[in-house]
Amino acid sequence: MTATETPAAAAPPQAPEPPQLVPDALPLLPEDPPRVGEFWLRGRLGANAAGYLYAAADETGRGAVVAMMTEGSADDASARDRFVRAVDELPGESVLAHNDADDDDLALWVALGPLREDDGSSSAADERLIAERRGEDVLSAVLMDRIPQIGRVRGPDFRHYWEGRRRPGLFRIWPLPWPAVLRPASRLALVLSLLAMALIMALAVLIAWLLFRNAPEVDPAPIIPNPSGTTTVTITPTTPPPGSPGPGTPQPSTSPGSPGSTGPGPGTPNPNSPGTPVDPADRF
Repeated sequence: MTATETPAAAAPPQAPEPPQLVPDALPLLPEDPPRVGEFWLRGRLGANAAGYLYAAADETGRGAVVAMMTEGSADDASARDRFVRAVDELPGESVLAHNDADDDDLALWVALGPLREDDGSSSAADERLIAERRGEDVLSAVLMDRIPQIGRVRGPDFRHYWEGRRRPGLFRIWPLPWPAVLRPASRLALVLSLLAMALIMALAVLIAWLLFRNAPEVDPAPIIPNPSGTTTVTITPTTPPPGSPGPGTPQPSTSPGSPGSTGPGPGTPNPNSPGTPVDPADRF
């Protein structure tokens, strides 16, 4: 290295990439219920073939974790029984609400808690973690994936026949969530859409009135029966053409053989009468 050469500048150390923040809950999908019982669902926390875990809160802001069965598991009577038994085995203070097990047409669900407001403290995070673990235990009891294996594993693995039907189970919402669930921005959009619809309807009526205001009346006018059941029809006399005899004018008679007669006169041979010689050219 000569005196005029300088060492290459070292590359500056790259700053470490910030860790990606994993959201506490994934957004709800269109098939997810907006409300279950008295709890509004906020997002998905987890799912398996037996059901879903949702983050929820009631009208007062009390948080909860809702475990709800899928469409396939909710149609299986044995799976419903396992869900009920798993909920009964939970501590009483941890079960905030649940639907009736006799609702055969609805998916079973249970709200677990209590959860305090997330203030960043470790106790609030622990309460939510405990509620999530309890919900996972309920769904695992339905799926039976945590039963210890007895003996050696042989043969194919066990799989429920309803595991392919993973949509959320049937639910019933009452009272209806609209429009209480709408945010202020959604309320403004709803009002603006209603005003736009009213303006379009008024414009359509105005255009129809401008197009048909000078339209001629229907000719002839429709016949409207009176209350007695009879109809009145007005007949307008027509004017005879010029040169034609009017009503009451005697018609001239024409006699056979006269200039105005169209028939043959007396003594005129009729070509169609018998005995009249026929022209040979008329035969063909």
